[in-house]
Amino acid sequence: MTVPKTTHIGRILGTPVPMLTPRSGPVHVLLLGEAPGPRGADKSGVPFLGDTAGKVLYDVLVRLGAMAWPPALVDMEWDGSWCAAHGVMPLAHGVALGNAFDRCPTDDGATFRAPVRPELEGSANLTRLTRDITQLRARELKGIVTLGRVATRTLDTVFARTPMPGIARRALPHPSAQGLLSMAPNRGKGARMEDLQEAWRVRCAYAIMQAGFPPPEASAS
Repeated sequence: MTVPKTTHIGRILGTPVPMLTPRSGPVHVLLLGEAPGPRGADKSGVPFLGDTAGKVLYDVLVRLGAMAWPPALVDMEWDGSWCAAHGVMPLAHGVALGNAFDRCPTDDGATFRAPVRPELEGSANLTRLTRDITQLRARELKGIVTLGRVATRTLDTVFARTPMPGIARRALPHPSAQGLLSMAPNRGKGARMEDLQEAWRVRCAYAIMQAGFPPPEASAS
């Protein structure tokens, strides 16, 4: 299948991107990122799908058996608009994906910016996160893995407001280039991005299993 390259991101939609959850069965672990990206989840409507950093995360989930790809995704360009146009939807198994802020932050509909604390820690957003996590607890949620400092700080605020004992927590650097460089010796000087991504994949898989996802051999038995 030939997939045309996307050269223009287009206007930021800024619409809420709901959690991706399994259609049925337990949800062992929630992975929480920062916010939908302008080329990826903002266009696909699926957390991390099409986001540059999201490709590294989906690689991990596929390896763990926590995500199944539609055949169209094997050779596609990693692009949220293409996914939306073709109705692409990955299938989660035992994990949920979400964001600390559920929409792509923008002031003008054209330029992405990072979410700010009043947005992240405002009552409406904290109530949303609390509701989503509570719903996952009813589906056997064991732990949450936060990706990056923003997600970690926001989850701290959620739990300070509404304690949820018994939920394991693991924190990882964000899988963006900036996050990967921050975890490398000497701030990644002289390191290849491919090597940093693979090191992050290993750390992420371990964190997901520490948070409560059954290892692949347990899932297969």
